[in-house]
Amino acid sequence: MQRIIVFLGPSLEREAAERIVPAEYRPPAKRGDLVKAVQDGAAVIGLIDGVFHQESAVAHREILAAIKKGVTVVGSSSMGALRAAEMDTLGMTGIGEVYRMYKSGELVSDDEVALVFDPETGFALSEPLVNIRFTLKEAERQGILTPQDHAALLAAAQSVFYPQRTYAKIVAAAGDAIPPDSRERFLGWVKEHAVDQKRKDAVAALEYIRKTAVSFPG
Repeated sequence: MQRIIVFLGPSLEREAAERIVPAEYRPPAKRGDLVKAVQDGAAVIGLIDGVFHQESAVAHREILAAIKKGVTVVGSSSMGALRAAEMDTLGMTGIGEVYRMYKSGELVSDDEVALVFDPETGFALSEPLVNIRFTLKEAERQGILTPQDHAALLAAAQSVFYPQRTYAKIVAAAGDAIPPDSRERFLGWVKEHAVDQKRKDAVAALEYIRKTAVSFPG
């Protein structure tokens, strides 16, 4: 099989990724990492997670350089979704709902997918805003939240700095805009039913790579 290099972090646990497609998994990409992947002989690069504020982010020019060398670059879930929405007309492949939302303009800021995570374990320590959006929609659909509760919690989530976004912090930030019974009901429900769209999209990207790798050039 051609060499597949995937940049993966908190969007999906490594063990689950390896069960989907055998690949060389590297930590979230920072600037220059795609250049190194090309130099290392990658025929396919999966860009799922990347750094945002800790170090310089993956540059558009290194993605374009990889594409021009015949490398297939697939983006999804987090930094990959953001870059794919910006560069799909130049040959990058975008997969998933987060990519689609960036492409359509429903999402604009990288703040939507940013979070903090433990660099040793890759475990997420905050909740990305895009996942919160999907979770609130599902909670309203199931009757856990009213439309007014949904709107108030989304506004609260947007007001909280991304490293501090947890559901408990968001509910606290909403304050009296949410009735006490709604707060308790939602916090109980979300423990088991939070929607992790970034994870779903990461899985979809890896399944795409697995199913189509045989037809990739290189």
